[in-house]
Amino acid sequence: MHFSTQFKHKLLQSSPESFDELALELFHWQAQQNPIYRTYLSYLKINPATIKNIEQIPCLPIEFFKYHRVLSGNHAKALQVFESSGTTGQTRSKHYVPDVAWYHNVCYSIFNQQWGKIQDFHIFALLPSYLERQNASLVSMADYFIRQSQSSHSGFYLNDFPRLVDEMEKARKTERKVLILGVTFALLDLAEQFVLDWPEVIIMETGGMKGRRKELTRAEVHQIITKKLGVSAVASEYGMTELLSQAYAKQAGQFSSPHWMKVLIRDIYDPFTYLENGKQGGVNVIDLANVDSCAFIETKDLGRILQEGYFEVLGRYDNSEIRGCNLMLQS
Repeated sequence: MHFSTQFKHKLLQSSPESFDELALELFHWQAQQNPIYRTYLSYLKINPATIKNIEQIPCLPIEFFKYHRVLSGNHAKALQVFESSGTTGQTRSKHYVPDVAWYHNVCYSIFNQQWGKIQDFHIFALLPSYLERQNASLVSMADYFIRQSQSSHSGFYLNDFPRLVDEMEKARKTERKVLILGVTFALLDLAEQFVLDWPEVIIMETGGMKGRRKELTRAEVHQIITKKLGVSAVASEYGMTELLSQAYAKQAGQFSSPHWMKVLIRDIYDPFTYLENGKQGGVNVIDLANVDSCAFIETKDLGRILQEGYFEVLGRYDNSEIRGCNLMLQS
């Protein structure tokens, strides 16, 4: 059996205790089988054989996804190329994904772990800017969730707020839970046009102003949405083009990741030094679902570890480009 196929099967059956072992196994494979990562390690003069723990593993700067095909193993072509949104004039990141079914399997497994069965939900996707592009990983995930929910109410709603509200009112009368997955500026547009009372509805923001509105802190956004739409709290999703896994926060921006995804916080002045819990620094992500690309990513996000398994995202490096799904600064 090919390493990639074998590793994917093992990953979904794994436990949190096996993370370090699996991470090292994947590192040593990708250090050989990923030409871009292998070259990066050689420039750092790092011999992969000397890496014995996960904190020694170098993370690939996320900018490499803008200028290179970051692939591990032999893939003549990728079935899907996910592309970041960015803004006009920016070079967009591209994630070459040869196994879209694996991506959907990962998303589905994480959602089921953190929220429950998708079949128990009506899924309302409010992702106008992403849907217009068709090559966004977020759209692919939402489309898969909508199909798996097997609900006549589930769907993409673009900017048709009256139809969304009408279908929401119908969905709320059923026994299923109701979820709105929305880009931040669209949720604020909805809150601007309607005053609603949806205490049981789950509203999940994915980040992203995309230049449509004045940048607000996450706390300010959540306050507006809870007040105008009548929900008790606003959930958040943390994901990006370059990752296959997502982390979710049920409230207050405290993200929980699946056991195959780990966030480490690096010193912004020394990228090879990690900080203790509670300290603010750069976010590195080990996403073991990235079997076919690179699992070890140095992002341009700022954050901190709150406790084991939970982290907070505070914003972006001042000198980095604003990603299309840019994160709101945390107050």
